Amino acid sequence: QVQLVESGGGLVQAGGSLRLSCTASGGTFSRYAMGWFRQAPGMAREFVATISWTGGTTYYAESVKGRFTISRDNAKNTVYLQMNSLKPEDTAVYSCAAKVADTIVLYDYDYWGQGTQVTVSS
Repeated sequence: QVQLVESGGGLVQAGGSLRLSCTASGGTFSRYAMGWFRQAPGMAREFVATISWTGGTTYYAESVKGRFTISRDNAKNTVYLQMNSLKPEDTAVYSCAAKVADTIVLYDYDYWGQGTQVTVSS
């Protein structure tokens, strides 16, 4: 039903910023909770941030609070992850996910993008 495509990853020095985008097609984007996850080499996939379909509620992992901001533009079928003050430990493949829900979702997403690589150098 839903296809998700991430973009915006790349190589950045510690302390720098990147903005990831995830654009959805199919389904009704305005009724999907959206989330960002990441997976570093040798590590399990971890939750990063989520936003409700209205954009009114967000939730962040403790490791990124104060540095990352999730937002969405339903008119563009797009969710964003603004990443500031990047650290080497932020290096990972970042994926977006979608699920029909009326609130934020931390688990059990139904649709996933292919991921985009973020590499933060020391």
